[in-house]
Amino acid sequence: MNTFTICGQKIVEGTANGEALVSNEPISFIGGLDPLTGIVTEPGHQLEGQCVAGKILVYPTGKGSTGGSYRIYEMAYRKTSPAAIILADRESVVVLGCIMGNIPAVDHFEQDPCQVIHNGDYVYVDGTTGLVRVERK
Repeated sequence: MNTFTICGQKIVEGTANGEALVSNEPISFIGGLDPLTGIVTEPGHQLEGQCVAGKILVYPTGKGSTGGSYRIYEMAYRKTSPAAIILADRESVVVLGCIMGNIPAVDHFEQDPCQVIHNGDYVYVDGTTGLVRVERK
């Protein structure tokens, strides 16, 4: 099994691990995800029909309105949120949602996480140090 580590900047402290779900497209938590199930509902989105609940969600950045922060919090409350979020570029709506929902989050890596992490990889996220360990499936 191939294992490697990438280092980013912490956004929200905490640790989480799980299966990676990776998108090369931005994600909107308002109108793009069902908060009751965690399923991506945005028509034509790369992850349409897939569930983010309990996964390590890897994507470039957020998109959409400020209400997305509350949607992330709602999903954390309902236990349908990702276990952790890895972003290529920080976005304030996602940051605030992760803070409110206590979801570990990391961004600003030396390598694009959307390119080096693949769907199904097992990922350990340390939001306190910014370290992400990836075990290739």
